[in-house]
Amino acid sequence: MPAEWEPQSMVQLTWPHKDTDWAPILPEITAVYEEMAREIKKREPLLVVDDIPHNDTWARDHGFITVEELTAKSQQPARPKDACYQRDARTANSHQPKTLLDFCFNGWGEKFEAKLDNAINRHLYDRGLVKGTYEDHLDFVLEGGSIESDGKGTIFTTTCCLMAPHRNQPLTQAEIEERLKAYLGAERVVWLNHGSLIGDDTDGHIDTLVRICPNDTILYTGGDDDHPDLALMEQELQALRTIDGRPYRLLKLPLPRPIYDEGDRLPATYTNYLIINGAVLVPTYAQPDLDAEALHIVGDAFPDREIVGIDCRAVIKQHGSLHCCTMQYY
Repeated sequence: MPAEWEPQSMVQLTWPHKDTDWAPILPEITAVYEEMAREIKKREPLLVVDDIPHNDTWARDHGFITVEELTAKSQQPARPKDACYQRDARTANSHQPKTLLDFCFNGWGEKFEAKLDNAINRHLYDRGLVKGTYEDHLDFVLEGGSIESDGKGTIFTTTCCLMAPHRNQPLTQAEIEERLKAYLGAERVVWLNHGSLIGDDTDGHIDTLVRICPNDTILYTGGDDDHPDLALMEQELQALRTIDGRPYRLLKLPLPRPIYDEGDRLPATYTNYLIINGAVLVPTYAQPDLDAEALHIVGDAFPDREIVGIDCRAVIKQHGSLHCCTMQYY
């Protein structure tokens, strides 16, 4: 499974409409999607899903997961050690066959209706809108926001999500790990046992907490008094080693000050950014000091890319953020 910073062929957005949960703030959320679309289109093709029936718009979790075809067959293709090599994004990976993995999306453990969302991938493939070898894994629940890849054979995830009820029971953790290795071409799976955000309904997606960056760098969400589990997550990361035994370079992102909607704290996080060709789109929350700090830290991890802030206060009203709205293809 490629790292997100490797050259991409396009990004998918599944567009909000009046029959989704966005209905009460449809103009507001549409404006955010339009801004995301403009920034993506500046740098790579954009696939907008708006004429296929869908329950909601979280493309990260109902979209295809792309792997290199050799990886899908558990044969690691040769690549430089840090997997941060440069290629012309206009022809990115065009020579390398791709496999499109279609996993089951069941509304984060049957919390929400998702039958229409779970059928989007097949519609896209049958219409020829996405290219690659289709693989049906609809007997296994896996959301794109629940996994991170370093592009070198390590997949990162959280036990609180992949072991949560109504996903893949009665599979054990060891059995789930074997499937991840087989499907994603991984040599190892790193399970984080701590970390969650108030207001999160994904059971702890890793893309709200920990992100893997080039050169064995990890960006992660710092905590506050309301999130003591994030301090335990930090300790896990400090003890973590690369596949060749070295410590990771750790960069801590601030946690936004509390944002509430009708009395409920929302799961705002700067970690939920999207890497695209030549840029990183980072969620902001109208907190100028923390927004600027987060943009600077993300820029430290990605010095060769433009860092673009996008106001995501509307997005977190439905308990997600920028990365959750998107899915990249290679």
